[in-house]
Amino acid sequence: MLARRVATAIVLLAILLPTIFIDSPMPWGVLTLAFLGAAAWEWARLLPAAGSPWKAAAIVVGLGAVGLGWRLQAEWPVLPLKLLVAGLVLFWICIGPLRLRRHDSHQGGWVLAVLLLFGCWLALYELRVRGAVPLLSSLMVVWVADIAAYFCGRAWGRRKLAPAISPGKSWEGAVGGAMAVVTVSVVIANIPALSESLQAILLGRSGLAIGVMGLIAITALSIVGDLHESLLKRQAGVKDSSQLLPGHGGVLDRIDALIPAMPAALLIYLVLT
Repeated sequence: MLARRVATAIVLLAILLPTIFIDSPMPWGVLTLAFLGAAAWEWARLLPAAGSPWKAAAIVVGLGAVGLGWRLQAEWPVLPLKLLVAGLVLFWICIGPLRLRRHDSHQGGWVLAVLLLFGCWLALYELRVRGAVPLLSSLMVVWVADIAAYFCGRAWGRRKLAPAISPGKSWEGAVGGAMAVVTVSVVIANIPALSESLQAILLGRSGLAIGVMGLIAITALSIVGDLHESLLKRQAGVKDSSQLLPGHGGVLDRIDALIPAMPAALLIYLVLT
């Protein structure tokens, strides 16, 4: 299992990493669109009326293809883009926790899944258009939060965060993840070469207090996304969203925390730059 997990990770890195650093964002857009289409297929399969997995995947890919075609000609209109991204963030802030509290991951069906996943792809692509630093620094918030939460939870976890949804997560882990994000972000924000990073933009242009709250909010959104996918799998009675990634489960298992966090990161860039 470990060998397969490592091999899959190496292959994914070998495919995705070059697309982050080459001049054109188009290869990144195409590859991530394929992954988000696969995630839509997985999400729709986990729903009770699983009759539209391929339709969900096709619509996500189709919307993304239209978006890529548009971006070859012009930029997105600023106001509609801000409204779309803000709407996605508000959904995860207001409706996401309510769905967890009600143990309801099904309402909205595959149509909602398509909208949320397309929104995540759009954010990933637009962050890449801004450059490798904005993209990687945004992803880093989620990665640092996840890694720190895991180790802090194992070391000090006592109080369960959502025992009926994901028994392995603890409040101590969540707090440790948020503290690690803030600590790493302060360091990144003070590196001149990373002046376009999410951390530098947020902490430098909104002030320390608001910036820290913003980082904690993105961390919290990543946890909501993780828990939402855990609830989706629990209600479907499965361990993984699929077996598309040997040793890792499905694509949705790997990007669940990014689905709410990336639109939030893009919104910060749209508002502050």
